[in-house]
Amino acid sequence: MSQPQPLLLGAVAYAPKVVTIWEGFKSYLGERGFAMDYILYSNYETQVEAQFEGDIAFAWNSPLAWVRADRMARARGQAVQSLVMRDTDQDLQSVLVVKADSPVQSLADLKGKVVGFGAIDSPQATLIPLDHLQHEGGLAPGKDYEVRRFDVLGGKHGDHIGGERDAAVALLAGEVAASWMIAGNHRAFAKEGTLPAGGTRVLATTGLYDHCTMTVSPGVDAEASRRFAELLLAMDWNDAQVRPLLELEGLRQWRPGRANGFRLLERAATEQGFYDDRGNIVADGYRY
Repeated sequence: MSQPQPLLLGAVAYAPKVVTIWEGFKSYLGERGFAMDYILYSNYETQVEAQFEGDIAFAWNSPLAWVRADRMARARGQAVQSLVMRDTDQDLQSVLVVKADSPVQSLADLKGKVVGFGAIDSPQATLIPLDHLQHEGGLAPGKDYEVRRFDVLGGKHGDHIGGERDAAVALLAGEVAASWMIAGNHRAFAKEGTLPAGGTRVLATTGLYDHCTMTVSPGVDAEASRRFAELLLAMDWNDAQVRPLLELEGLRQWRPGRANGFRLLERAATEQGFYDDRGNIVADGYRY
C-alpha cells in the first residue's frame, strides 16, 4: 500500500531550532496517522506567496504574514483561516521603556527626542508601537520625534529578538530616550541582565494583540484542516513525550485560532504603508 501524500507546512527559519521543532511535530503527527512534511523559508513574504501558488497547505505565520495572506486572499475572492494559535500568542502587549531616572514622564515629553524601535517589519517593536504613538499620543514619526530602527534579519517579522535587544542596549547607552519591546522581552531582558533590575520603567503600553497563527491556505481540504487542528489541540503539557516539543515551540497549550486579535496591526500596516489592500508590499526600504 502506498504512503499517503503528506500535506506540506511552511515555516520560517529564524533560528536553528526551527528544524528540531518541525521534525518533532512531523513525527508526532505521523504517529497519529496524519502525514505532514515541512518546507523552510528564509522569509515570510515568500512563504505567504507560496500559499497562493499551491506549494503549501499550511503556514506557521507571523501576525504580519497573516495580515498579508488575508489581504491577498480577499483580493482574489478567496479565504485563509486562522486554524490554531499558541496560548502565548494571544492578548500580548508592547511597552515603551525609559530609564528609571528619565525626565520623560509622558508621551508628550517625547517631542524632539529619539525613540528606539525594532526591525522595520516587527509587529511588536515597530508597527504597533508607531500606531500607538500616532493614535494615543498624537505623535507623528519624523515630525514630532525621530525614529531609530534596529533592523535585524529583514523578512522574519521580528521573530528573533535581536532588534529589540539592540534597542534596549541603545537606551542604556543614552542613544535613545525610550525604546519599544514586547512586554515579555522587557521582563526577559531584566532577567538576563541586558537591562538592570529596577533600572527602567514603562512609559506606555499598547492595546492587546495576537501574534503567530497556523494559517490554512486557500482551497485546502476542510477535513484535513480539522484533523490537523484536532491533533494539535489534543497535545497535553502533562505528557512527558509531548512537553519538550511544546517547550521548544514556546507554549503550554494550543488554542483555536482567531482573527480579531490582528486589528491593531491591520490598521498599522495600512496607515504606515507597509502593505496595500491587496497585500502588495509598499514599504520603503524593506529588504528581505
